[in-house]
Amino acid sequence: MTTKYQVINLIKQKIADSEVFVENLKGDDHLQVRVISSEFNGLSLVKQHQLVYSALKAELASEAIHALALKTETPT
Repeated sequence: MTTKYQVINLIKQKIADSEVFVENLKGDDHLQVRVISSEFNGLSLVKQHQLVYSALKAELASEAIHALALKTETPT
């Protein structure tokens, strides 16, 4: 089981300037995550999501995170 604070920390370790918001949708393994980062500038949506997924690779592989609704954006 992964807490939302662990998810936030893992993403911030990978994407240092990120703002991360996590909401539990159904238990602790179905999450909605919103990540805002200037590192997404110039990246396609797929590349942005791949960057976030790489931060959560172990949790997704072990199914500590079973479902992930992900939204990425650049700061305004």
